[in-house]
Amino acid sequence: MSLAALVVVLAALATMGLEAAPAVVGLACGVALCAAVVRGLAAMGAEVLAPADLVTLTRATLACALAALVADNALGQPAAAAIVPLAVLALALDAVDGPIARATRTSAFGARFDGEADAFLLLVLSVHVARSYGAWVLAIGAARYAFAVAGWVWPWLRITLPFRYWRKVVTAVQGIVLTVAAAEVTNPILTYAALAVALALLTESFGRDVLWSWRCRSSVSSRSSGATGGVRLRVP
Repeated sequence: MSLAALVVVLAALATMGLEAAPAVVGLACGVALCAAVVRGLAAMGAEVLAPADLVTLTRATLACALAALVADNALGQPAAAAIVPLAVLALALDAVDGPIARATRTSAFGARFDGEADAFLLLVLSVHVARSYGAWVLAIGAARYAFAVAGWVWPWLRITLPFRYWRKVVTAVQGIVLTVAAAEVTNPILTYAALAVALALLTESFGRDVLWSWRCRSSVSSRSSGATGGVRLRVP
């Protein structure tokens, strides 16, 4: 269903000038998304997506379409004008799936899926914004993936973190700031400042989690560095 919806969205964007190569980029992201969802459901012992997961799936599908648009923008194509509207819609849906999840008691898969969708959206937006404001903006989108990779080097970084609402706040700030930067509706100096503040908040959030994990490292000192039981993928 997600892949079919993505094809429809990409076809609509093609009428606005989306080229074939960028469309393939978006479609490849969609295929990877579907494979990850199927694998995640199997790993969690679930069979169907919960209501909140369907909202998250829609958001992730939009992120795949955004990936196509960002690639299109790199080629200077007119369909890039749809980047900001799609980003705003994805951010709006992010505010919807939370209440639905709380009302329907979403699964552990749903929480993880939500985090992955957030992370990918931030990565795509940071790639787009970095073209105008510098490569340093890529740190916003790459932070979560760098944290995951570091967990394979230092096992203590794979300790499951306690819930902290501040992470959701920081994630929302990143999305809003990146979308505003993409829209180019503010003074460039203010946008630079906002991006810098967003990155500082992100650094603080990840830094706090790294410090907490380091303090708890003794609980995983006896585990093999190749163990996967404690791995979790997260956003700030």
